Amino acid sequence: MNTPNWNRIVIKVGSALIAPNRDGCSSQYLLSIANFIVRCRMSGIQVVLVSSGSVAAGAHLFEQVNDSSITIKKAMASAGQQEMMATWDRLFDFSTAQVLLTHADLRNRDRYISVRDTLDTLLENDILPVVNENDTVTTDKLKVGDNDNLSAMVATATQADALIICSDIDGLYTANPHLDKSARLISDVIEINSDIYAMAGGATSDVGTGGMKTKIQAAEKATSHGIQTFIVDGFNEQSFNQLLEGNNPGTLFHPHPDPMLEPMHWLRHTTLAQGELVVADEFSIDEDLTSDVLTSNDIIDVNGDFSAGDVVMLRKQNGEKVAKVTTNYSSCLLSFVATQDDEQINRTLDDTIDPILSEKYIAKME
Repeated sequence: MNTPNWNRIVIKVGSALIAPNRDGCSSQYLLSIANFIVRCRMSGIQVVLVSSGSVAAGAHLFEQVNDSSITIKKAMASAGQQEMMATWDRLFDFSTAQVLLTHADLRNRDRYISVRDTLDTLLENDILPVVNENDTVTTDKLKVGDNDNLSAMVATATQADALIICSDIDGLYTANPHLDKSARLISDVIEINSDIYAMAGGATSDVGTGGMKTKIQAAEKATSHGIQTFIVDGFNEQSFNQLLEGNNPGTLFHPHPDPMLEPMHWLRHTTLAQGELVVADEFSIDEDLTSDVLTSNDIIDVNGDFSAGDVVMLRKQNGEKVAKVTTNYSSCLLSFVATQDDEQINRTLDDTIDPILSEKYIAKME
């Protein structure tokens, strides 16, 4: 038996584990998870807990109400968040800290760094961060949408060694094991490709919002930054015993051998493109994309409404995505430039101090 060589981990716990019957929080499945966290900390492993469950925890307080309404779900999250935190607090004899995030906190570089610094400071002071999406205030434009992907973003921000995603089955199967008796567990995934995604079905729980697809998306984000990622059965206490013994109780997604640098990973996997810059199909870039690769003459069309400093997608006319980039100019100005044939106008823009693309954040798409 080998103790895992982790300094810092992120563990994601879903709604079905926290409020399995949607009648408030239950410690039924949380005791073994809490024990795992305690044992990790006793071994010197820092832990960040990403916990869903606020909506499910607050649902029982809103009887005879259509809980498909976004407004009702926000109210449920507001009421349930306190109960969820109180439940975790009762299971630990050390301090915890609530960290509520929206996607806007992560896709803005300054706020992302602020979140990272806060989490680091909490961990350095032996405080357990409990992270959740801020469902009470988030909107479609601001939300991550599921805590699987949020946990991968948090794992990247905190430079974790491992991400552990608790599921209602013990990993990725070749087919849905609830429907196909011949489905077999895949213990190791070296590369996440279209075949792996094809094996992902929908959510098997009627409590949570994520399914196997979002877990694979999270694994792709984490492993591309060099973080080993596990999908394990969170309902089975033996899953956590196996992890602490250095064994793989579910599916292990192996980290990429050549991890992306953190700023490029943030741009590629955390930000959302606010628009597009369309170039000709013949447009080509070198392996090392630089800020001066794009000139005003290259821009054929501009899609979306964005401001200077926003992240946009650089795309060819045939639909091929070239790179995620940050732009030094707004969509209004670039749309004007794209429709001009006046060489003097284009030359004036290209000769300005700032190139069209910001040199700080450019991530080539694979």
